[in-house]
Amino acid sequence: MDILNTISLESNSCFKMNFNGGNLSSDAGLLMIYGFMRTMGFEDIISKIFATPRKDPFRKHSDSSMLLQFLYQVFAAYFTDDCADHLRKDPLFTRLVDKDSLASQPTLSRFWNRMDDSTLGQFLAILKKMRKAVYSVSMPREVILDLDSTLLTAYGQQEGRLFNFHYHDSGYHPLLCYDGHTHDLIQIQLRTGNVYSSDGTVDFLQPVLNEYRTEYKDIRLKLRGDSGFAIPAIYDQAEDNNLSYAIRLKQNAALVRLAAEADEQLYDMTREDQISYAVIYGEFEYKAATWRQPRRVCFKIEKPAGQMTHLYTFIVTNMVSIPRCVVQFYCDRGGMENFIKESKNDFDFSAVSSSSFTVNENRLLAHALAYNIFNWFRRLVLPAKMKHLEADTLRLMIIKIAARVRYSARYYIFECARSCAWKQEIDQIFWSIRHLNPQLE
Repeated sequence: MDILNTISLESNSCFKMNFNGGNLSSDAGLLMIYGFMRTMGFEDIISKIFATPRKDPFRKHSDSSMLLQFLYQVFAAYFTDDCADHLRKDPLFTRLVDKDSLASQPTLSRFWNRMDDSTLGQFLAILKKMRKAVYSVSMPREVILDLDSTLLTAYGQQEGRLFNFHYHDSGYHPLLCYDGHTHDLIQIQLRTGNVYSSDGTVDFLQPVLNEYRTEYKDIRLKLRGDSGFAIPAIYDQAEDNNLSYAIRLKQNAALVRLAAEADEQLYDMTREDQISYAVIYGEFEYKAATWRQPRRVCFKIEKPAGQMTHLYTFIVTNMVSIPRCVVQFYCDRGGMENFIKESKNDFDFSAVSSSSFTVNENRLLAHALAYNIFNWFRRLVLPAKMKHLEADTLRLMIIKIAARVRYSARYYIFECARSCAWKQEIDQIFWSIRHLNPQLE
C-alpha cells in the first residue's frame, strides 16, 4: 500500500482510502449501450454518413470516432468537452471507441468548429436511418406529433442569442417535435431567441410528414400543439396531408359567445352547489376571418372546486371523436414538459456556448441524437419496471457501475462487483439485446 497517497478518516482511523485499486472504470454499464448500438447498426450508420467538410491527413481521430466518443460521454453524463481530458485513459471509454486514448478537449472543440450546414444534413440523415432500424424491431401503430418550443438560455455573445418576451430571458428558442407515445424526438431545429413559437413550423414539419407517408404508410399520424401553433397554415398543412390534429385556440370573445349556451347550462348545474368541481363539454363550427373554411371546435368549460369563475378550453380539430375525448387527447400532451425537462437536464440540450449559430445547431442535433439512442435503448431492451424511469435514475442504477478491467491475449474482461444490486436486470438487458433482430441495410 502506498502510505503517502492513503487518506485516513478522522472519524474512524480504521477506514482508509487511496487510488491504487488498479485498472478500474466507474461506467461499466455503458457496455450495454455499446452492445445495443452495434446490434442495431447505429455505429455503422454513423461511420458511413458522418464526416466534417475539412479534411486533414494528419488527423489522429476520425470524425465518426469523435462523435461516438461524445455520445458515450453524454450517456454517462460527462457533458462538457473538458471531461474528455479526465477520461482520456479510462480503460472502458478507450475500448468503446477502440483507441489507446480519447480525443482531448482542444481536439473536440476543433471537431465542433469544423461543422457547417452539410453536417446538419448528415445528423438529420442519421436520425432518419436510425429510426428506420428501430421501427424494424418495433413498428408503432400510431405516432402523435407533439409540437412545442422551449428556451435554451445562453450567456455571452452567441450569434442568434436574443431576448424572448414570453420567457423573459435571452437565449435560443428551438422548435421540437416529440412522439407523444414513445417519447422519441422526431425533429428539432434551433432558432434565434426572439421568434414566435409557430415561426417556420410548416417547413419544419413537412419533411417529417413526407418521411412517414413514404416509409411508414401504415402508421397513423396525429398532431397536437398548444395555442402558440394555432395558425391557419398548420391547419391547412394537416388537412392537405390527411393528418388528424387537435390544436388549442386562444380564448376570444367570439369563441366564448358561441359557447354561451353551454356556459348557462353549467351555471344551472352548479346553482345549488357552488363548492364542488363541475364541467361541461360541447362543440360548434367556427370560421375565423383568416381560415379558408369552417372548422370544428370542441370546448370544455369547467368550474374549479371552491371557485365561482368558469375556465374555458377551446380545441380546433378535424377529429371525429366526441368533444370530451378530443379535449382529453389534447390535454394528454402535458407529458411534453417532462420530455423537454429530461432533454435539457439529463442530455444537456442547453450546451449552446459557441459563438457560431451553426456550431450550436450542430451541437443541439448531436445531443438530440444521444437522447434518442438512450430512449430507444430504454424502450426496446430495458425490463418493464425500468422503462418508465428517467435517464438520470437509470444512469445511477445501471450505467454508473464500477468494474476492474483485465486484458488477456484475446479478451477484455470487465469484472463488476459481486454485490451489484441490479445484476438480474442487467442479465435480462443483455439477453434482450442478443434477441433484437433489426432489418439492417
